[in-house]
Amino acid sequence: MTQFQDRVAIITGGSRGIGKALALALAERGTDIVIGAKTMEAGGRLPGTVPETVREVEQRGARALGVRCDVRSEADLKNLVDRTVERFGRVDFLVNNAGAMWLQTVEGTPHKRYDLVMAINARAPFLLAHHCIPHMREGGWGHIVNLSPPLDPEGIQHMGGKVAYMSSKLNATLLTLGLGKEVAADGIACNTIWTRTLIGTLATQNLGIGSPEDWRTEDIVVDAILAVLEQDPATFTGHSLLDDEILARFKGIEDLSRYRFVPDKEPTPMTWERWDLVAEVARQLYFQAMVSADKAKAAALSEGA
Repeated sequence: MTQFQDRVAIITGGSRGIGKALALALAERGTDIVIGAKTMEAGGRLPGTVPETVREVEQRGARALGVRCDVRSEADLKNLVDRTVERFGRVDFLVNNAGAMWLQTVEGTPHKRYDLVMAINARAPFLLAHHCIPHMREGGWGHIVNLSPPLDPEGIQHMGGKVAYMSSKLNATLLTLGLGKEVAADGIACNTIWTRTLIGTLATQNLGIGSPEDWRTEDIVVDAILAVLEQDPATFTGHSLLDDEILARFKGIEDLSRYRFVPDKEPTPMTWERWDLVAEVARQLYFQAMVSADKAKAAALSEGA
């Protein structure tokens, strides 16, 4: 068995975006794919469905399983892993790609928004690791990848205005650092990957996070994840990494122009100060409207009671 051939990968949030692109890239390398996401039918707010990803994976010669999964539900998460083992008999890769963003002050964050980002960004990776580890240990091999930022002391000074979101993401980083120690002797790796710049996903575009000149394409994240999954899990674990560092270290890629969202514009690296500015614009343009909509909905429900 090669690093990818005949392996089995669980990817959350794989009906579109980075998750789908990763699924197709792994399928081309001979990995069987399990997609866990909610969107089973077309016609929603965003393009892409689980069956569409499954079909495209199969077109690339790999086997695929699509499972409707709300990552906020522990029952759904356990079912995702159980169905994977039932169908393929193993779990080799777990990529916790599903994510939720909420950029607001503590005062402007209702409990349901806090619970949402915590459930998707922090709790789901923890529970999926919990359910996958016994199967990975049985095989003596496994990779877990979380998409979360390095635990940077400077970054902690820039959490204002986005406490819920940043707390949830850093929770996944802490999971990685701890779990990397816990399972190192079992040949199981857990690492995090974060991006040097904004990525031009549908979510970034719809939420008004930066502008196209600020973005790189999803391909850089996919290539960075693949580079980490190529490493020996028995020796490369417990790391919190940036995409460009990964590509330079493992692939010798220094010229990142191929990943520009706007071909003739090199994105500006996302410093913490720049992240503050970008988040503030998004908060005023989009997230404040969501707060108002939440309040209006709550008022309407109260009047109807």
